[in-house]
Amino acid sequence: MSELVNKVNELLNEEKWTRATLNSYTINHLSEMDTLLDSTEDPEEIFEIKKICDDHLVHTKNSVIALYISGIISIKRQVIDDGNLIKIINIFSDNHKWNIVEFICNRILTFGENIFALRTLADCYEHENEKEKKHEIWKRLIKVDYEEADIVRHLAEIEEESNVEMAVEYYKRAIHRYINKKSFSNVKEVWHKLVNFIPDETDFFFHIEKKVSKINSPERALQLLEDLFAVHKEKEHWDKCISILKRILYYDPKNVIARREITEAFRQTYYDHSNLEEYIRLSNLNQSWRNVHDAISDFEKHISVDKGTFVSHKSWGIGLIKEIKGDTIIIDFARKRGHTMSLKMAVSALTTLTKDHIWVLKSVWPKDKLHDAVKGNVSWALKMVIKSFDNVVNMKQIKAELVPSILSAGEWSTWSTEARKKLKTDPSFGNVPEKIDYFVVRDTPMAFDEKTYNRFKAEHSYFGKLKIFREFLVDSDPESEYFGEIFNYFTAFLKEDSNTTVFAVSSYLIINEVIIKYPFLNPGLSFSFKDLLNNMDEIEEIFSKLEDNELRLLFLKTTKNSFKEWPEIFVKLFPYNLSKYIIEVLKEENYSDLLKDLYERALYHYKDKREAFIWLARNTEHDLWISDYDIPFEKVLINMIHLLDISFREINNKREVSFNRKINKQILNFLFKENNLPLHLETADEDSLNRIFSLVNDVKDLDPAVKLELKSTVLSRFPDFKFHGQNEKEMVSRGLIVTRKSFEEKQAKLQNIIEVEIPLNSKEIGAAIDLGDLKENAEYKAGKEKQELLNTAVGKIKDDLEKASIFNPIEIDTSKISFGTKVKLFNLKTNKEETFTFFGPWESDPANFCISYLSPFGNKLWKHKVGDEVSFEINERDYKYRVDSITAADF
Repeated sequence: MSELVNKVNELLNEEKWTRATLNSYTINHLSEMDTLLDSTEDPEEIFEIKKICDDHLVHTKNSVIALYISGIISIKRQVIDDGNLIKIINIFSDNHKWNIVEFICNRILTFGENIFALRTLADCYEHENEKEKKHEIWKRLIKVDYEEADIVRHLAEIEEESNVEMAVEYYKRAIHRYINKKSFSNVKEVWHKLVNFIPDETDFFFHIEKKVSKINSPERALQLLEDLFAVHKEKEHWDKCISILKRILYYDPKNVIARREITEAFRQTYYDHSNLEEYIRLSNLNQSWRNVHDAISDFEKHISVDKGTFVSHKSWGIGLIKEIKGDTIIIDFARKRGHTMSLKMAVSALTTLTKDHIWVLKSVWPKDKLHDAVKGNVSWALKMVIKSFDNVVNMKQIKAELVPSILSAGEWSTWSTEARKKLKTDPSFGNVPEKIDYFVVRDTPMAFDEKTYNRFKAEHSYFGKLKIFREFLVDSDPESEYFGEIFNYFTAFLKEDSNTTVFAVSSYLIINEVIIKYPFLNPGLSFSFKDLLNNMDEIEEIFSKLEDNELRLLFLKTTKNSFKEWPEIFVKLFPYNLSKYIIEVLKEENYSDLLKDLYERALYHYKDKREAFIWLARNTEHDLWISDYDIPFEKVLINMIHLLDISFREINNKREVSFNRKINKQILNFLFKENNLPLHLETADEDSLNRIFSLVNDVKDLDPAVKLELKSTVLSRFPDFKFHGQNEKEMVSRGLIVTRKSFEEKQAKLQNIIEVEIPLNSKEIGAAIDLGDLKENAEYKAGKEKQELLNTAVGKIKDDLEKASIFNPIEIDTSKISFGTKVKLFNLKTNKEETFTFFGPWESDPANFCISYLSPFGNKLWKHKVGDEVSFEINERDYKYRVDSITAADF
């Protein structure tokens, strides 16, 4: 037994024998116990001391020494059970030993914020009449106790005298908490306070109103709006009155008073409009039988039609209302000046636009000016586009308005990155709570935490919410009024009595990560990560469902700290986490046998674990496969070629096309772009070359040019090499000799047809279909005929490319007339010298004396040597030549 353990036993026995009273204890006694505990960091010794104290408390429940030492050890170890410290605080509080209570509370708070300690400390300062100290403790308390509302309100009332801005912040926090408590009387009182201080922050009040409607009731929300309306009516803020009244009528469409008030607000807003009363009459705005929302919509359509207003028509584009004569409107469109239209027709056929609407600016501003304005001022451009569409828009709509009419696709890429950043962080932009990707321009700034909270609420997927929570923690903290609701979303997954799910595991990891930084947030979990994972049947299944890379890494690190058998678990999990972390950790910890097992699993199960195998192949040095894992690199290449063939076939069969295209591209890069296959062919023996090339040749969809390159590499090393399954005669009969330049030109032509001409033809067919009546539709028939021709051309070019063999210029044979030779012939009939170049049909150009070896003329001269005399007849015409010289042609 150690000296420290003996000392603790002595203290407990002395307390028991002397029957020490509370009056016997001072702060010095507690400080001495702290010094005693600080003298060791040995976990076994500390555990033994805590056990002694806990055993002592079984018989002596109110032992001050045992309670204090056990409690401090628990809180030091970040165990959330602070029952012993609470008990000792209550003992001293009941006996009004406020100085000791204060000491113990402050001792607890050295390890992190604690709600009980803060509340008790505030009570201490209350008894000691230390108001300023109490208020400072209150400020700390409300940051960690998300349910406390009354203290927040008290702080607001205190700040009213000297700092109204801070008072408003406290009142805002209090009203949220009262709503969650469903304490409407308090909500209403705080609402009145805020209406007096910040009446113009209607966005905030509307947010509160919606929250009250959802948590309390629509009737309660209606009461609040009516109070807000009264303030703005008194101030004659008619635009705000109209917005508030619309919301009142949403809750109560038959509210006669609200209907009368909105009619009067419209009168005040448009008092100088010549047709105001007529439009009120036409819309039946003041007639109770008409649906109020339809009446308001009709009135706003009518009232917006005025002289000098821009309008849009689906056929004539943008126009400007020049004049209104009774029931007739005169409009100047770009393509139709002085066009007349009845008011009824105008209301139904035209869309009125503000002067700064994006469509108007496109019509009246020079293109360069608008381009420079949009590109140079992202915030202005965003506000302009968003306000153009009733102040609600998403990035897809913004792009449709700007690209390509204002910004190019390349410019959009850079511009949109900055735009997304501004939409996320600029307080003048908000988002629609129900729609995560829709943005609005705010009348009053929206704080980052509120904006992020709205995104969190609108996001439906768990991992989407997790990503937003991480963003929240970067730029905000638990002080935020919105933090509690977000945090509680994740803790809820750990309170359910259901089987372990991926959401429970993810929540445990993220909560654990948060409480390391903010220990006071520990919800007091009654189980460990090991307990959680032991409930799983298949750890791989849970791990594979983690959609967040940071979470996967956290899972691995926590597993390493929780399980002795972590190396075996890592090997199982590797296919689901293709990163260097697992490989590096196993190497550092010298688990070479397990690493070998990991590589062999990937090699022999490469079809099932394709991504894992490809990742290892691309991230492991060639020599290591044989030296560390006893695996010849040829096996890696053979598996890669098999996977290449499989991916091509599955793409053609429309099976998991996106996945197989990704795999296909990775393999092609590994084999050819990273030069792994050509390098192997330069050093491999003939047997390996035969095995490898046979597999490559069987990959039907592999570019023929690539096969020819590989064949050339083999023949450069082994000129007499016989390729498996092919004899020389078959190769010549099936092949078409071509130059690399003509082969690439043919490839480019094929690519242009596939990527340009066919998509353009599809658009033409689509446009023709829109015209209707396909039987008599000439455009549709022409489009389909062209489609057939293009498809035929694609098939022919692919077939030609498959048959073609690229000629290597170093193989020119000038001993006879052959491919790539320049030949001087003496015409024995005309006694003149003639020069011809011999290539293939793709290069043939008879006008410039370039002859195809497959043409009748070329075929007659093929393989003749210098000095030979050749006579032949083509199309009843006689030819007679002597071969004077044969040289290499220019390529």
